[in-house]
Amino acid sequence: MFIAFEGGDGAGKTTQIELLRGRLIEAGYDVVVTREPGGTQLGTSIREVLLHGDHVAPRAEALLFAADRAHHIATVVRPALARGAIVLQDRYLDSSVAYQGAGRELDPAEIKRLSLWATEDLLPDLTVLLDVTPEVGRDRRGEVHDRLEAEQDDFHARVREHYLQLAAADPGRYLVVDASLPAQEIAAIVAERVDRS
Repeated sequence: MFIAFEGGDGAGKTTQIELLRGRLIEAGYDVVVTREPGGTQLGTSIREVLLHGDHVAPRAEALLFAADRAHHIATVVRPALARGAIVLQDRYLDSSVAYQGAGRELDPAEIKRLSLWATEDLLPDLTVLLDVTPEVGRDRRGEVHDRLEAEQDDFHARVREHYLQLAAADPGRYLVVDASLPAQEIAAIVAERVDRS
């Protein structure tokens, strides 16, 4: 099973991945936790350029994310799924569609096509969207750590709105959870959905 966790910066993706990971390991499952960008050695280098380097033109940014994704899926995710593992991933192609598409105001459909080409059409079995407002995300983030976190609230509002549009268009693949709920309550909602999947 392939489960992606999506949402704006400060939504609590890392916390929820760790809570679900612990629950699944306790139940005896083989679990792989990974992230984009940065789930491979190549991805770590790309992550540094994308998040901590100088300005990157929007189209170049989208292509770098897609390059990381292609390598990551081929070398980490598909092999894990092939051996029967559950993959929990922090960000996937919906992040590119929302951040580079809506946030950077590129064509979201083009960004999606690029990511699907890069991954040979691999979609998660479940996408958990932790919905957070830009204001709450900013308060949770505290100090800015990267170029995307440093964007203004209008950028993060466009990202959030596009995430919600993606979820509304494909409700069978998405679980949308209010990220302002207590962490354990969110974890229970996610666990219940995973149990049904």
